Amino acid sequence: MIVLLLLVSAVVIADEPETTASKAQLSLDDMRTFTDVFSQVRTNFVEESDDHMLLNAAIRGMLSELDPHSSYMEADAYRQMENDSQGRYSGIGVEVTTQNKQINVVFVVEGGPADKSGVVRGDIITAIDQKDVREKNLQSAIDSLRGEVGSEVEVTFKHENGEVSSFMLKRDFVKVASVFSRPVDEDYGYFQITHFTRNSADELLEQIEYMQANHEGPLKGIVLDMRNNPGGVLEPAVLIADGFLDDGLIVYTRGRAANQLEYTAKPGQWLDDIPVVVLVNRASASAAEVLAGALQDHGRALIVGERTFGKGSVQSVLSLRNGAGIRLTTSRYYTPSGRSIQAEGIQPDVEVPTIKIVENKDKRRRESDLDRHLDAESAEASVVFGSEVGADDDYMMYQALVLLKGASVLSNTDGQREVR
Repeated sequence: MIVLLLLVSAVVIADEPETTASKAQLSLDDMRTFTDVFSQVRTNFVEESDDHMLLNAAIRGMLSELDPHSSYMEADAYRQMENDSQGRYSGIGVEVTTQNKQINVVFVVEGGPADKSGVVRGDIITAIDQKDVREKNLQSAIDSLRGEVGSEVEVTFKHENGEVSSFMLKRDFVKVASVFSRPVDEDYGYFQITHFTRNSADELLEQIEYMQANHEGPLKGIVLDMRNNPGGVLEPAVLIADGFLDDGLIVYTRGRAANQLEYTAKPGQWLDDIPVVVLVNRASASAAEVLAGALQDHGRALIVGERTFGKGSVQSVLSLRNGAGIRLTTSRYYTPSGRSIQAEGIQPDVEVPTIKIVENKDKRRRESDLDRHLDAESAEASVVFGSEVGADDDYMMYQALVLLKGASVLSNTDGQREVR
């Protein structure tokens, strides 16, 4: 039946008038080649194959040959993608990672199914639905834990005290925050965007307003941390750029389709005239690069860190009549100055590698350590730079604060050194 349908569609395609978008149409012989291969696999493969599975495999293969980001999503995966874009997913409410071939719980969502059952950070998942998952990869575990809302999954945990517990957990929608913030060194704000959901711009603005409302006077600067941010939904990244800009182009796209995008900023800023440092690294990608590129081109922020990943292609999510969908690359992103992000990334204004500072225990002596040294005439001394964030804690963040505080010192209008 499938072979017959394919042959009929081939005839229809061959009879259509040639257009600019379809100059290299498939011939009837091309479609016969496909159906021949389909028939050979269906008949002679060592194990019996399901026709539906074979057709889906052919679709996935066609899309995967285009580029690394185009893909086919069956109905369940398509629904899950829609939930992810809204900052929620259907699961048990844990974040996991793999270490020493074990699946470790690194975060438990408050109020989620796992939290209600007493699962805590540090627990190890050993089995899902009574199947041993140790030495399985992380993605396999995530796929097993997610599912339809209301469905149940039995998960076995090994606790830090060595005890083992199994819980029958009912999957539910779990809300996932994408923005985290805290004040740093009293006068500076730190805002981390882990990924972009439809709610990210609202989350960031809400936390900025809360920090300003609870701070005496304006903030002296902020750090926007997008390290390891893989991107996500484009629109909130554009809204955030708009929040830091008064006017001008934010990003535009170019491709074969007629409906290309172009976003411009509207008047008004969230943090007018407050210095901004954006942290990026080689894992900052897609929408994170769009935001960094826009702020860099307009001179609104100093980009600090490593050259970013370079994913400057736009994926359109297109629904299909069977409830499935495809993620198809349809255009490329360009920064306001016309730079293509694709395979190039965003080069930071200040390049700071991701390194770990190791304390030098062989410290050289100072004058004050020498016998019979002369005392200073004045005991007064000012600390030009002090911070609760040490270089050995987070070197890139430490450097961001150095730059912000340096800008604060230089912008002091009365000519006096300002020490914070």
